[in-house]
Amino acid sequence: MESYNDQQKVLLAVDCIIFGFDKRQLKILLIKRDFEPERGKWSLMGGFLRPDENLDTAATRVLHHLTGLNNVYMEQLRSYSAPDRDPVDRTVSVSYYALINITEHTTEINENYSAQWFDINEFPDLIFDHNLMVANAMSRLRYRASTKPIGFELLPEKFTMKQLQVLYEAILGEQLDKRNFINKINGLDILQKTEEKDMKSSRKGSFLYKFDEEKYKIKVSDGFTFRL
Repeated sequence: MESYNDQQKVLLAVDCIIFGFDKRQLKILLIKRDFEPERGKWSLMGGFLRPDENLDTAATRVLHHLTGLNNVYMEQLRSYSAPDRDPVDRTVSVSYYALINITEHTTEINENYSAQWFDINEFPDLIFDHNLMVANAMSRLRYRASTKPIGFELLPEKFTMKQLQVLYEAILGEQLDKRNFINKINGLDILQKTEEKDMKSSRKGSFLYKFDEEKYKIKVSDGFTFRL
């Protein structure tokens, strides 16, 4: 029978895919790696699991270290365990993706890591298997955005219907028919229309909406299913 002492040690890391939305495009936050190997190349933000942490705690720490943010929507994605994925040592990484509202959190991003937002369709080549992590995170985000109202995590508290449509087009990677989209959103009955208007969008302005989280929770408890 094998014992613990007979086993080779393996490092365990977490990597965070951080998405944002600037009212026009879906973005990803990347850093310049400041140590070897691959020093100076673009990378996801990551770190190693500490002895006193679980994976969720480690991912929250890494995210806070880079952005200064707490209470951010974050979800564990999957693990990556190819024996040669890290050229330095045998390392298994567990990826998480997070959603950040760029317009309300531009000042918290930590500049110590040369962090920079990139368009999700035009970001540079990443180290190791980080490109695969981003691709998997995009697939999960598209699925989640179609089955849960997580897209609102990327928007300011108040938004126009046009901003909401542009967000979902950016996530899904396709253009949506305006009338059909509005009908679907109104049919969900989870938005609160305010009396305020965004006067930058047109001469008459566009009404601002809010996601009614309490109403959504009540509807879910009554058997409501989000579908977009």
